[in-house]
Amino acid sequence: MTDNSFPHDSFDDLLAANVEYQKSFKYSGLTGSAAKGLAIVTCMDSRINPLSVIGLRSGDAKILRNAGARVTEDVLRTLVLATYLLNVSRILVMPHTDCKMAENDEADFHKLIDEQYGVNTSSLEFKTTSDQLGALASDINRVRSYPLLRDGVAVGGAIYDVKTGTITPYEG
Repeated sequence: MTDNSFPHDSFDDLLAANVEYQKSFKYSGLTGSAAKGLAIVTCMDSRINPLSVIGLRSGDAKILRNAGARVTEDVLRTLVLATYLLNVSRILVMPHTDCKMAENDEADFHKLIDEQYGVNTSSLEFKTTSDQLGALASDINRVRSYPLLRDGVAVGGAIYDVKTGTITPYEG
């Protein structure tokens, strides 16, 4: 039988930090809308603070993160909601340098997980790429051509450099 209780011992540090956070919490006045009309699709890499990268604050943008900053069906589903219901009129797709998803291929990840953990992940598509700029161009085009997004939404792409903090617009 699975224990469904919250594993406090694994999260005590986070719960304690939240108690401190609550003391200076200042975001209760924010709405669920993107105040600056922006959605950012970026990687889950913890070196990226997507709002700070472009000078924004909490409440300014919707942030969608996944491995490799790829435009998946779930990202498109979320962008549809964001463009119709959450004030999003601009979408920035922003992968980054030094990304493991652009340095390995699908087979490498499947083999590594199977060898190290004995788990067969072959039913998953990790969406790795050996051509990050090509993948970015494809993902930008996928968003731009998605028929269910609200008309008039601007879509652009940029690569974030994790060593310098620079974003370089994709001009392809």
